[in-house]
Amino acid sequence: MPELPEVETIKNALSKAVDKANITKVSIFNNHFRKIIPDDFARRIEGAQVMAIRRKAKYLLLELSNGLTVIWHLGMSGKVKISDFPPENLEKHDHVLIETDKGTIVFNDARRFGMLTYEETDKLDNCSLFSHIGADPFDERLDGLYLYNKLQNKKIPIKAALLDQEIVNGIGNIYASEALFDAGIRPTRPAGELSRKDCGKLLESVRRILRRAIEAGGSSIHDYRKPDGSLGYFQNMHCVYNKTGQKCPGCTCNVAQTGGIKKIVLAGRSTFYCPVKQK
Repeated sequence: MPELPEVETIKNALSKAVDKANITKVSIFNNHFRKIIPDDFARRIEGAQVMAIRRKAKYLLLELSNGLTVIWHLGMSGKVKISDFPPENLEKHDHVLIETDKGTIVFNDARRFGMLTYEETDKLDNCSLFSHIGADPFDERLDGLYLYNKLQNKKIPIKAALLDQEIVNGIGNIYASEALFDAGIRPTRPAGELSRKDCGKLLESVRRILRRAIEAGGSSIHDYRKPDGSLGYFQNMHCVYNKTGQKCPGCTCNVAQTGGIKKIVLAGRSTFYCPVKQK
């Protein structure tokens, strides 16, 4: 699933391509996603101008001049493709085509776990999709005390807590593992046992890892591609994710004795960590 850095990368590409563009035509070839695309979706957004493009958690938001906002989630395998002109031939799993006077956007989703809908812009804060999400990792109001208070009395592993979108939104499996390594915190530690200092350090690591990933265009592990079709390259910078048995960066351990980076499953997700550096 595209995580925050991948969604941010796509948002930036859309901003460059279609910000202030007028939507001229919307073609829906398959509306059966995780949530069915509304029957009036095309009619409601055609003719509107794209006024702003934002990210909220792992959602893309396209604010329109007619008072509506397009809400877009990429699910497990969704891709956004951008081109100057409508494609002559659709590719497999191209389900939605949005044409503008500045370029064309294609929504391709092999598994169809994504979502494309709309909401009145002034009602977004009360939208059920966003009513329970926690603070954005880059929200200036998010600090170590906020995270410490959120984790109090939680017995679940800190890795699972980082994936809880009601605590902090947008952090996915890859970046949770990488941030915990960067902070030197073992993913199995009970979340409620982290001190306020630990929480501040972890938050710094979360932001540092996410910024690096955004600069790298995200991680292309499975289906993710940038809107121009190229790969993100942060997967080449992973320290522990998917590195089972290997040395972590700067490792001075005897891997024959330690076994290198460990892989375990927490909350149903593969988790990677260094048993020496992470306490």
